Amino acid sequence: MTKIIGLTGGIATGKTTVSNILRQAGIPVIDADEVARQVQTPDSVGLTRIVKVFGPQVLLATGELNRPALAKIVFNNKETLKKLDDLLQPLIHDKIFARATALKKQGLPLVVLDVPLLFEQHYDEDCDYVVVVYTDQQTQLKRLMARDHCSEQAARARIAAQFPLADKIEQADFKINNNGNQVELQKQVASLIKQLKAE
Repeated sequence: MTKIIGLTGGIATGKTTVSNILRQAGIPVIDADEVARQVQTPDSVGLTRIVKVFGPQVLLATGELNRPALAKIVFNNKETLKKLDDLLQPLIHDKIFARATALKKQGLPLVVLDVPLLFEQHYDEDCDYVVVVYTDQQTQLKRLMARDHCSEQAARARIAAQFPLADKIEQADFKINNNGNQVELQKQVASLIKQLKAE
């Protein structure tokens, strides 16, 4: 029986790295961010809905989504951000689980859903197990500042705006501590795969 594994973490904790290690190990990973981009391509249902609600100014001349224009409209306003989420989440959810169902039919032991907002958008309810990638606060802060070339103040604000990492850890079935180096991380992921297959 195929097990659906939800993978999440805090910003700059290394979730994408873990996702890549799982892929290299031959485990299919469905990336929610990638699916979100797909449901907003030109002439898609998602983009049509966005234009209907937010107007033609969110389109480029090429017919593609003008992401900076949309970001300006939604990201400083909780109401409009929720409106965008309500438009797109059902499409993203359906596409993710259509893929998961197709992979299940192949009889694969594990399918991973890489979803940054796993708990916030209740994907955990559709998963057999949830894995959280975490670091200590100082490591997370340093990595975020280095990755996004931002100030400590900006990095702290971005971390604070997220669902608390401690709450994600508490709700997870498996935890990956990414305070160390790549070799340590790979060992933990290898051990995780063994455990998940044995469950």
